[in-house]
Amino acid sequence: MFVSDFRKEFYEVVQSQRVLLFVASDVDALCACKILQALFQCDHVQYTLVPVSGWQELETAFLEHKEQIKLLIKQDDDLEVPAYEDIFRDEEEDEEHSGNDSDGSEPSEKRTRLEEEIVEQTMRRRQQREWEARRRDILFDYEQYEYHGTSSAMVMFELAWMLSKDLNDMLWWAIVGLTDQWVQDKITQMKYVTDVGVLQRHVSRHNHRNEDEENTLSVDCTRISFEYDLRLALYQHWSLHDSLCNTSYTAARFKLWSVHGQKRLQEFLADMGLPLKQVKQKFQAMDISLKENLREMIEESANKFGMKDMRMQTFSIHFGFKHKFLASDVVFATMSLMESPEKDGSGTDHFIQALDSLSRSNLDKLYHGLELAKKQLRATQQTIASCLCTNLVISQGPFLYCSLMEGTPDVMLFCRPASLSLLSKHLLKSFVCSTKNRRCKLLPLVMAAPLSVEHGTVTVVGIPPETDSSDRKNFFGRAFEKAAESTSSRMLHNHFDLSVIELKAEDRSKFLDALVSLLS
Repeated sequence: MFVSDFRKEFYEVVQSQRVLLFVASDVDALCACKILQALFQCDHVQYTLVPVSGWQELETAFLEHKEQIKLLIKQDDDLEVPAYEDIFRDEEEDEEHSGNDSDGSEPSEKRTRLEEEIVEQTMRRRQQREWEARRRDILFDYEQYEYHGTSSAMVMFELAWMLSKDLNDMLWWAIVGLTDQWVQDKITQMKYVTDVGVLQRHVSRHNHRNEDEENTLSVDCTRISFEYDLRLALYQHWSLHDSLCNTSYTAARFKLWSVHGQKRLQEFLADMGLPLKQVKQKFQAMDISLKENLREMIEESANKFGMKDMRMQTFSIHFGFKHKFLASDVVFATMSLMESPEKDGSGTDHFIQALDSLSRSNLDKLYHGLELAKKQLRATQQTIASCLCTNLVISQGPFLYCSLMEGTPDVMLFCRPASLSLLSKHLLKSFVCSTKNRRCKLLPLVMAAPLSVEHGTVTVVGIPPETDSSDRKNFFGRAFEKAAESTSSRMLHNHFDLSVIELKAEDRSKFLDALVSLLS
């Protein structure tokens, strides 16, 4: 269903109905859900929220509620793919027209007109071939690759803005949704910067206050601000040393899995003139004199060590004067809550906990998510160090391959799709920084981790090559399907992310052999 007017063709249609809301298990979807919930609450729209982690759960939930579901389908001729006849006229038709135009004029005039018609038909045939070639390219690109567009949360915020019901909380959820795409490398840097510019204008509009008595802020107000902040994970809720060691960007550039990398980190801290005692204690407890110019000091030293992108465009939120979070902090916390390995609740419980953590009335859950995120980031870097030091990343020809064995420390943290995808992307970045083989630097990565020992299944994820010009298009979804079909491998393509599959461990060898031959 194509929607050209989101307000009229979507919201005004569902506004008078009871709505069944399916929400996927990722941070951007949760943020879009929060914005829709706020809009529904404003307009007194009744809804039922159903979390779905994959195609099977979506199908099950649909079958449970299908008696009450009305499919809204709108035919819009302006949005259909044009037919061939609508663009190019038939040659026979042209000949008929040219025959009817004959009026017994002089032979020279007929010859001139005939030559013009021949040139025109030749040009039309060339345009036809170019159009068909372009159409084939577009369809091939659409069917073969998986890529992400504008954040769902941003789309929902645009809807709220069109309805004149946008609030600061909704704006923050849109920011978190966009940051989730950036953290998980789903969009290009150019797309991220462009969308940040769009949201920055809304931030200026919502958070503009004059400094006078009439416009003083309440103690518990919400303030969002645009910042050029450090590219360090959770550093304001951690120690600076731990953040440097467990951020993918700095860990890969320093090569912290090696002794030489640890020495470079010490040299980096020495270059900034920061005492180890200050660096290894909580950021909030550091001397104020050091924190005042910390960002500039780190950026200056980072440039000397070849890290040109140490600062990035982002947003922060203040809840009163005590609680401050960067958008990336909330992304890591929410993701960790949703994919928590804790066995004291079901997937739905974790989903609800993650959804609740996005509300400022549940800051205790957000802080709990931050602690889980720290464990996840530590485990990620430890696993990367283990893989690189034991040479688990091997070249299979057209791609790199790495498999986590059962019994590997913290291996159960990476059986969920988002966690394994993030680990794979960070591992590929670190491998590219460590290898001297130029060809391997341009290869994609396939990674496997145990999913269920009882059922003998593994989770397999495919990551596109790590290059500066990468357009973030992933071709592994279709490649996995074809490899499984050709070998009759028992595979489950259940996740919304097509580059993530569940595979029987027994079929892994023949599946990989087929994938190698397919991509060679």
